Amino acid sequence: MIVVQVKDGENIERALKKFKRKFEKTGVIKELRERQSYTKPSMRRREEKKRAIYKQQLREKSE
Repeated sequence: MIVVQVKDGENIERALKKFKRKFEKTGVIKELRERQSYTKPSMRRREEKKRAIYKQQLREKSE
């Protein structure tokens, strides 16, 4: 359970922002989206490889 301490006089929007940040760090939404559809392990590896190549190309361009 996520608990956000709200101080007296603290803005409710700020408390909501803290809650959203903590909730995002738990990874619940990410896991839920991953479970909506099955991806084969070979496809997952292929996507990871594509992502790694893209990141490497970006680093090489910046240098």
